[in-house]
Amino acid sequence: MKVAALQYDSIWEDPAANFARLVPWIDTAVAAGTRLLVLPEMFACGFSMNVGLVAEAVEGPTTRFLRDQARRTGLWIGGSLPEASSDRGRPHNTFVLVAPDGQLVRYHKIHPFSLAGEDQYYRPGSGCTTVEIDGLRCTLFVCYDLRFADLFWETASRTDCYLVVANWPEPRRDHWRTLLRARAIENQAYVVGVNRVGTADGLTYAGDSAIIGPNGRALAEGRRQEGLVSATVVAEEVHRVREALPFLLDRRPRASEKH
Repeated sequence: MKVAALQYDSIWEDPAANFARLVPWIDTAVAAGTRLLVLPEMFACGFSMNVGLVAEAVEGPTTRFLRDQARRTGLWIGGSLPEASSDRGRPHNTFVLVAPDGQLVRYHKIHPFSLAGEDQYYRPGSGCTTVEIDGLRCTLFVCYDLRFADLFWETASRTDCYLVVANWPEPRRDHWRTLLRARAIENQAYVVGVNRVGTADGLTYAGDSAIIGPNGRALAEGRRQEGLVSATVVAEEVHRVREALPFLLDRRPRASEKH
């Protein structure tokens, strides 16, 4: 299955303008034979804490845009967006992934980024989400989650490919690149990391989107410019690597998990 990560310079707090900019990129991905297209964190508005402006109702305009594009093109497509909670509390930073028939799955970011104050404006999620796409089991994560290896360990047995959407700033780009590979190596799974490029709200983003194989090797990497980062991902390769090097079988429960 061909997977593509789209790194691009989103327009700050302007979903409609971003939707218009995204359509040509989506069409390019379709023409290249892409089956799954992954967009960055907060792709329609930037990593904004202005929740009164950017937070959307469930089934709001950004989710409708994703659904319309999935149905129009036959792609699986997703990225994160600020989504209001049903109890009118703080919104979630939600990774929404839509199937070609319009069905969708959601993952609420478990670790809001406290260094930027995200935890003051967005509530944390409480569970992981895995979905099967053409036989490939994909588990969804958002940006800061990448630093917490336990989430990836806990979901490894049901995961062939981790999808990580981000707005990861340039000063810590080495952390981003290293952690993507570490999560792939530790769990012997593909990792698709998609990050934005450009400058927004005083921060610069270097892109560095990548698709990493289950042996830790980069299959495709982006740099600083807008563009698609694409590779073919094969579930059977995960099984092959895990059978040849059965490291996951030697994991022991943490002390807190022992009874």
